Amino acid sequence: MTITEKILARAGGLDTVRAGQNAPFAPDYMIAYDYPGYTDVMFRQLDEEFGIRQVRDPERYVLFIDHMTTRDDEREKAMHDVTRDWGRRNGVAVHEGVGIGHQVAAELGYALPGTFLVHFDGHISGLGAFGALGWGVRKDLLEAWVSGAVHLDVPASTRFRLDGAFGEGVDNRDLIHHIISRFGADACAHQVMEYVGPGAEAMSIDRRQGLCAMAMFTGAVSAIFNPDDLSLEYARRVQQRDFDPIRSDADAVYSASHDVDLSSLSPQVVLPGSARSSNTKDVADLVGTKIQHAYIGSCASGRIEEIRAAAEILRGRKVADGVRFNVVPTSKQIYDQAAAEGLLDVLAEAGASVAQSSCDFCVGYAAPLSPGDKAISTGVLNISGRMGSTAAEIYMGSAYTVAASALAGRITDPREVMA
Repeated sequence: MTITEKILARAGGLDTVRAGQNAPFAPDYMIAYDYPGYTDVMFRQLDEEFGIRQVRDPERYVLFIDHMTTRDDEREKAMHDVTRDWGRRNGVAVHEGVGIGHQVAAELGYALPGTFLVHFDGHISGLGAFGALGWGVRKDLLEAWVSGAVHLDVPASTRFRLDGAFGEGVDNRDLIHHIISRFGADACAHQVMEYVGPGAEAMSIDRRQGLCAMAMFTGAVSAIFNPDDLSLEYARRVQQRDFDPIRSDADAVYSASHDVDLSSLSPQVVLPGSARSSNTKDVADLVGTKIQHAYIGSCASGRIEEIRAAAEILRGRKVADGVRFNVVPTSKQIYDQAAAEGLLDVLAEAGASVAQSSCDFCVGYAAPLSPGDKAISTGVLNISGRMGSTAAEIYMGSAYTVAASALAGRITDPREVMA
């Protein structure tokens, strides 16, 4: 079996499962962040439709407050109070002020190797960096909240063998956009992307998280790395419970297998509109495109390596006149580490604005784009209106490309700045 099949077999109390098989699977953790129309509705449904006043196994429920945290107004307070109150009444952990949940879930030891986690947000797939299966089940999350299990079709897996190493100015964002461009935006529809090979093994935890977090843009339900010394070391440092580091069998069956040479990749930029394959271009095709806004952050970015990358490019330099550059570390822990390393000082001296961790910049709730703005971002979406005005345009690239572009005031190949 693949690692995904093994994790689901354990969660379903089954000896084996195969792709296409439907069964109820009990997640180790059912995760959500509070957001209007999501958690508040589920809280009400549990009470009014199912008569559940107290959830069973409250330790399996995890709530994060990481959206709508930057205005400090009555609307925010009212929404978060509903979540805080429900958590208190049910004995469910509510994590607030510590960062974006998809990152903090790892820091708090929820994403241990072999665990199965569900969320209504598909970017939970980023936890695959640790050998955990994070699956965005969307509307089916209610079934899990009510019954403790969710019926799912076991997904097939597509294996991506990574060889070589990233070149200067290239990272995991360039890799995922290369994969989308090369294989198509539906190449892994209802599958799990499994990363293997020497290039995968040499990849840092930060890079793995960012790579897995963007799985949905290939149509995949998740992405995963088999646990190794690097991820096991992290897991042992944060673990609050025992875990079983499950791995794929040598004779596991895959729907497809692809080879990617990391050393052959160049910086990629996604055109405004979506992350579909035809929208991905080599940075050389867009060099010179003027921008007014740059952003490093989101659940798929803003980790310490990306903040280091931005500081490396901006050290001793200044952000171009007329460019707003927002840098938002993915968690408080990462913010504090970046401050201790002096990286935040470097960014501030260059003219970047550094904010405490929040999802608000990625969704356009904080520092929204104005009509006519062009932005380059490490956010997870570039659809119309994602970061503010529907009359603004969003390009996506790596932290290297975003920082280099902020420096120049136009889309720039980061290798030119780093030379």
